[in-house]
Amino acid sequence: MCDKQLPKALFNPPSGDNFTIERNLQQQGYSVVAGLDEVGRGPLAGPVVAAAVILPATCQHSLYLDSKKLSAKSREHLFSCLHEIDACIGIGVVSHTIIDKINILQASLLAMKRAVLQLKKQGFKPDFLLVDGKFPIPMATPQEALIKGESRSASIAAASIIAKVTRDGMMAKLHHKYPNYNFIKNQGYPTLQHRNAIKEHGITPHHRKSFNGVVHSRD
Repeated sequence: MCDKQLPKALFNPPSGDNFTIERNLQQQGYSVVAGLDEVGRGPLAGPVVAAAVILPATCQHSLYLDSKKLSAKSREHLFSCLHEIDACIGIGVVSHTIIDKINILQASLLAMKRAVLQLKKQGFKPDFLLVDGKFPIPMATPQEALIKGESRSASIAAASIIAKVTRDGMMAKLHHKYPNYNFIKNQGYPTLQHRNAIKEHGITPHHRKSFNGVVHSRD
């Protein structure tokens, strides 16, 4: 994953500072570190959305926490903050149709790759990637996959916030088109209400047909 072998201790710092990994990498010569995360692996409908974020070295990194541990209001506030502090942000989206073709794991990795490519289109070229999860993304850029990365890296946490708020906005738009499914509340996840709506109304064009729990008709 890396051009040079980096000590594992570099990615498991004893400090509670959630920007320590990024600083360690900078000391190793990787000056532009991006955090990557995705949202939307579990839903029955909608896309998977990923973000890649390069945080400014001088920002208040401790503010950026795992999006799952934040309220919707806090996520929205931090989403705005990330744009105000001029964090470098790339977003990657993979549709439900592609998810059905290549499976959700590969779609998630593709979404993260697309997020990095969007960063590069904006003129930002990360030289190291911190990827949430177990698997590296299919790119030659040096990288490290970090389990529970949102809790270990502010950059990954920031990416989780961007991805979550972006996807929630997309599902809110789908809710207005398909109100019977209550996407604005469940974001496409398999809640009881959502599963009952599928049984009663069938599926929308945005449901993932390869997922268990998605039926093709009211029968």
